[in-house]
Amino acid sequence: MSPVWSLGAGLLLLLLWVRHRGLEAVLVHHRWVFVCLFLLPLSILFDVYYQLRAWAVWRLHSAPRQHGQRVRHIQAQVREWKNEGSKRYMCTGRPGWLTVSLRVGKYKKIHKNIMINLMDVLEVDSERQIVRVEPLVSMGQLTAHLNPMGWTIPVVPELDDLTVGGLIMGTGIESSSHIYGLFQHTCVAYELVLADGSLVRCSPTENSDLFYAVPWSCGTLGFLVAAEIKMIPAKKYVRIHYEPVRGLQKICEKFTEESKKKENSFVEGLVYSLEEAVIMTGVLTDEAEQSKINRIGNYYKPWFFKHVEKYLKADRTGIEYIPSRHYYHRHTRSIFWELQDIIPFGNNPIFRYLFGWMVPPKISLLKLTQGEAIRKLYEQHHVVQDMLVPMKSLEKSIQTFHVDLNVYPLWLCPFILPNNPGMVHPKGDEAELYVDIGAYGEPKRKQFEARASMRQMEKFVRSVHGFQMLYADCYMTREEFWDMFDGSLYHKLREQMNCKDAFPEVYDKICKAARH
Repeated sequence: MSPVWSLGAGLLLLLLWVRHRGLEAVLVHHRWVFVCLFLLPLSILFDVYYQLRAWAVWRLHSAPRQHGQRVRHIQAQVREWKNEGSKRYMCTGRPGWLTVSLRVGKYKKIHKNIMINLMDVLEVDSERQIVRVEPLVSMGQLTAHLNPMGWTIPVVPELDDLTVGGLIMGTGIESSSHIYGLFQHTCVAYELVLADGSLVRCSPTENSDLFYAVPWSCGTLGFLVAAEIKMIPAKKYVRIHYEPVRGLQKICEKFTEESKKKENSFVEGLVYSLEEAVIMTGVLTDEAEQSKINRIGNYYKPWFFKHVEKYLKADRTGIEYIPSRHYYHRHTRSIFWELQDIIPFGNNPIFRYLFGWMVPPKISLLKLTQGEAIRKLYEQHHVVQDMLVPMKSLEKSIQTFHVDLNVYPLWLCPFILPNNPGMVHPKGDEAELYVDIGAYGEPKRKQFEARASMRQMEKFVRSVHGFQMLYADCYMTREEFWDMFDGSLYHKLREQMNCKDAFPEVYDKICKAARH
């Protein structure tokens, strides 16, 4: 039988099986079939298109030349909205399914959509060590652009598809954040189109109130059209030291100790149970022991969190040298550990060698095709949350996560939080060491109920003066939300810049109770 006939027979059998089981049942209980056959090939086409486009734009030097024209088009759309009577709130015209957040924002159907086609690297200034980019530039695109030039940015949030705009208007973090802070703290200037259509540049010395109010505002103060980000010299490898630690108290002590050491370029923890974790520290280097180089980003390699777990199971420490760009995107192929729930056999060596080059499926395509049944299933039986808590509350926080969620692994990422104005800052007058605790997966708690359990978590985070990342489902009331976040500067600027008729309040845009 020819390959064509074999393929045709296979597809026919698949269609008959889908018809027998029902499309919705297949999408809910056997989602891997749809993901492997359709979403993985589509994801490859997406990647190829955007990579070719980025290459062509840079080679033709069209990005800097067209940036001003594109910004003027955004200003014209805002002025048109004003001339129409400012009857509806404005929002970006980017479809909600294209964002990395799992939340489905329905407000785009009723708000005035402003089209913002800004996805290019504009300038690399080696003298000032600054890169100027448009808001839709992704982390994968930026590191691919800078690394061959010998540069990188201080904080490279993990997933390839995270955009500069999302990381500024929301937030971003990486295992270097114990030195550099959150993504917003590596930015030196923003350019925004405001509610009156004007173009404004802000920095710590120019329109400083706006500069400090933009992060975490979720696009409710203006439209970001460009950002300037610090650069640092890139090195070839990251020397990683893996250390398994047992006992919750020892885990917290070791993680805190390593997070305070500035000689560590990177610090990260993966907690596999209440009493077991692997603490990783990394140092940038240009030299490597050839026998210890691990190109973990290659498609046939084991998923990173599974690779790390081997050190825990073997109860041994280890040292490896990972190419820098592979390290920056080490969790991308498995979307941390979310992909194991979508493709259960995805880390199997046979699958990796045959189909690993197509992994991961685009999160945006997963959202677009999930359907109402899967969305409700995920909402009630799946957690994707990042809670930022003071390092001194780490042990109590992990215990709370265990009781309320019981989701493992947990991701630990330390960061220094400076006492800057804005929505997020320490309680005291000095910078403070915080930690991001990331919970992604299906809660094993028997009585888990999404709303009640998450409200309990949010209450705990507020009690220790912590913060919830706003990409995730938020169940707080308005009063609880503004108890967690400092809204003084934010509300002052919304009043001064006439934002109240132009953009919804950040709470109304992201919170479960208020979302349209």
